[in-house]
Amino acid sequence: MNNLRKNHLAIGKKLIVLGIAILLFTACQKAKQRYTQSSPEIETVKAVIKDYENKDWAALKMHYADTSKTFFNSSKPMSTDELIKYHQNNDANYSSRGFIADESEFEMVLADDGKTWVNFWGMWKGTLAANGQEFIVPIHLTARFIDGKIVRDYGYWDNAPVTLALQKIEAEKVAANADEILNKEEGN
Repeated sequence: MNNLRKNHLAIGKKLIVLGIAILLFTACQKAKQRYTQSSPEIETVKAVIKDYENKDWAALKMHYADTSKTFFNSSKPMSTDELIKYHQNNDANYSSRGFIADESEFEMVLADDGKTWVNFWGMWKGTLAANGQEFIVPIHLTARFIDGKIVRDYGYWDNAPVTLALQKIEAEKVAANADEILNKEEGN
């Protein structure tokens, strides 16, 4: 009876040790990190923003896949070349523009479907060249990555205040031109 008890205790000890080993093994396995604020993809988005601020369009283009699609406040996609032209056309309106450094947040997400996305929230600041009017606009960007390249990105912000200011500037130009034409016709 004593030997039977010893065998049961030995088996019990082995089961406990085996159970602890299984628990330690599964606890030590690193689960994929679903959210992070530090990743190569985040560094890529930071580089894209830096390239945008420096107007380094060749460097900016290097972060995008050849077939990338960009959607800025629109359901109509832009290629990377169209994105660069979009920025260049907008830049004509500003004496300065860029993101406020201390107002930026980044987060990488590994979605349930396995897709990698980087989210950016920031405050964009721009000054109109025509009248010096300054705007600060909250912006959200999100970019999907495959093999370290952006394959799809979206940007959302309220551009109504800037659009209205540009329309006002244009209306003032038209009115000034109309006044000039009327003055010439009246001989003044």
